[in-house]
Amino acid sequence: MQCIRRQPKRTVSQENILLEQSRRVAALNGIRLGLKDDKDLKFLLKGSQLLKVKSSSWRKERFYKLQEDCKTIWQESKKVLRSPESQIFSIEDIRDVRSGHKTEGMEKYAKDVPEYRCFSIIFKDQRKNLDLIASSEDDANHWIAGLGKIIAHSNSMNQKQKLQHWIHTCLRKADKNKDNKMSLKELKNFLKEVNIEVDDYHAKKIFQHCDKSKTEALEDDEIEEFYKILTERKEIDSIFQMYSDPEGFMSCQNLVRFLYEIQQEEDAVIAAPALIQRYEPNERAKRGNAMTKDGFLMYLLSDEGNIFNPSHRKVYQDMTQPLSHYLVSSSHNTYLMEDQITGPSSTEAYIRALTKGCRCVELDCWDGPNSEPVIYHGYTLTSKILFSDVIKAIKNYAFKTSPYPVIISLENHCSVDQQKVMAQHMTTILQDMLLVAPVDGNKSQFPSPEQLKGKILVKGKKLSRHEDPINGNNNLEAEDVSDEDEAAEIEDESVKTKVEQKGKSDTLKLAKELSDIVVYCKSVHFEGFDDPNHPRAFYEMSSFSESKALKLAQESGTSFIHHNIRHLSRIYPAGWRTDSSNYSPVDLWNVGCQIVALNFQTAGTEMDVYQGRFQDNGFSGYVLKPEFLRDEQTKFNPKSITEGTWGTKKKLLLKIISGQQLPKVNKSKNSIVDPKVTIEIHGVQQDNNKKQTKVIENNGFNPNWNEEFTFDIEIPALALVRFVVEDFDMSTKNDFIGQYTLPFMSLKQGYRHIHLLTKNGDPYSSSTLFVYVNIQDCD
Repeated sequence: MQCIRRQPKRTVSQENILLEQSRRVAALNGIRLGLKDDKDLKFLLKGSQLLKVKSSSWRKERFYKLQEDCKTIWQESKKVLRSPESQIFSIEDIRDVRSGHKTEGMEKYAKDVPEYRCFSIIFKDQRKNLDLIASSEDDANHWIAGLGKIIAHSNSMNQKQKLQHWIHTCLRKADKNKDNKMSLKELKNFLKEVNIEVDDYHAKKIFQHCDKSKTEALEDDEIEEFYKILTERKEIDSIFQMYSDPEGFMSCQNLVRFLYEIQQEEDAVIAAPALIQRYEPNERAKRGNAMTKDGFLMYLLSDEGNIFNPSHRKVYQDMTQPLSHYLVSSSHNTYLMEDQITGPSSTEAYIRALTKGCRCVELDCWDGPNSEPVIYHGYTLTSKILFSDVIKAIKNYAFKTSPYPVIISLENHCSVDQQKVMAQHMTTILQDMLLVAPVDGNKSQFPSPEQLKGKILVKGKKLSRHEDPINGNNNLEAEDVSDEDEAAEIEDESVKTKVEQKGKSDTLKLAKELSDIVVYCKSVHFEGFDDPNHPRAFYEMSSFSESKALKLAQESGTSFIHHNIRHLSRIYPAGWRTDSSNYSPVDLWNVGCQIVALNFQTAGTEMDVYQGRFQDNGFSGYVLKPEFLRDEQTKFNPKSITEGTWGTKKKLLLKIISGQQLPKVNKSKNSIVDPKVTIEIHGVQQDNNKKQTKVIENNGFNPNWNEEFTFDIEIPALALVRFVVEDFDMSTKNDFIGQYTLPFMSLKQGYRHIHLLTKNGDPYSSSTLFVYVNIQDCD
């Protein structure tokens, strides 16, 4: 029988030494974060007991503690066979920390506890919220303030600081015996941890080069030497050398030349001195108005070195045009967290959509118990939430990300009595936010997003099709209006059976109170494009299923564009998409459809492209359509492009140079990624294209491709560029690593970094691609 060798028990003095080392590491990481001697940070590092809340019957005490890396939280677990990794979560995964009863869980299960002791951790991915109760107000405040500070300070770190913090954390992890030294074996483990495969010969060579003391272990300065070798960027060194002197300084004049010739920066003369002051760490160089290699790298990793034009991070477009002239970030069945048939409904889904810049949310309203309307996906097993709770969530989060108007798209299935309750809730909860009358007496066309700032509009049915909502309401108490029931279109047998059993009517009785709060977005059935002699009122808008809209775009593109200059159009996913999958929004944007609603809860190419389009114009949720989609004389048709004023054709040259710190896809220790990059163009049919690099084997840390690609872009104003990094697998589907999508018109030229996003659209802390971009007019 084989004996298991036990680890020798540490003496008290050894334990004290390790404890002191741990404190030193935590203090160093606190300094790196800019939180030296911070009382909240010290409290979190010490940890505390908190009550974890899961339901009315599940409320248990658990110990939570910030680890010495100041990046991860350890949580006590009573589960048997739970892996150590599952007891840790990263602060990078936290989207928000909310005090009080600000989640559904807290609202339901912690009302008996004072708000000042309660807080919730909201995660970026689909993970459930962590609802916690502290033993005192002070403890709760330490956790809320401490986590808030760490998140804020981590976000404000530059890329070099983030990289240094990450590498030192990985080094600490690889130091198994915690002696602050690194053996050859530990060095190999570390390299695997940071996603790079190095054979024994190379690992030993690096080790011997750094082991100046010949002690068979690296420590202090030797570890720093190893860090420098590891983070060397030879591809950037070679660019820097072309513009620097023999002493390793790039003069301000040479930086101007680089910015103007290579980066195509028009304001290079003004920008250069400012970049030196902002990014140069060497005081001597800064005084001499010059840049070192370190400063140059920090500039290229900064927002100014980003592939996305930093001036497009703020609202820069004309926001005074009619509402129908803008694409509007819009969500379908906003209440759903997962699929369309059995998934949970949640107010959290509205908060997530609104904080992602969404400006049009959908509410499917049905009669609920106790005369309180509920929201859920009709005829299905999706859970139900109170209409009033959703309106409260919209009120609290509507304008946190963008000040521009939010549209509440109502799908109303309620009785007249409960419709009156809906109207009352919106009026009393939203108060002045709710738009109940035309803006500045504007009765001939839509007001602008600028005029509607801070306002919530309701899209829904109106009483009497002859009535004019802009010029006052009639005195009808209630009457029949046509029913729009997207849920009834679901291609699911159980749903079809329920629809048949209900004996669905084509009409619905509408309450005057609900009708009165619909001003600019009156829902009507689409009965064909306008007759020029009898145009429809501008405020009448129709909803189209994706298949109907795509058919119109295919067969009557120019007519659809003209319709969308004056009217709003809302598009929603086909009934067969019960898994909450998405359709491509691009073909519908190309004909000027504004409210192209997607399932925000479903990650994938379609949502990447969507978020890529709407990161433009300051992430405001409104993007001005190109001139040729707003001009009433336009003859543009994306399916049949002729000569016209659609913008100059462009030739895009892209060189994929290298990647940095790509994340591990498979968390197992020995798994290293084999990355490849795919470049996709999404736009009009002629522009749609896809090209890919070769595969780099066993290197996610610093892969080098150095491959060039060219693309002809016919209609630049409608094109988006998507960069996708995957882990190549010969036998199965490639694993997604990261992506970044941006409008063609937001591309910056020259040498640029692309900061990759996760599957859910959140930024990785230090995963990047380094590329070269050049755009020329086509002859």
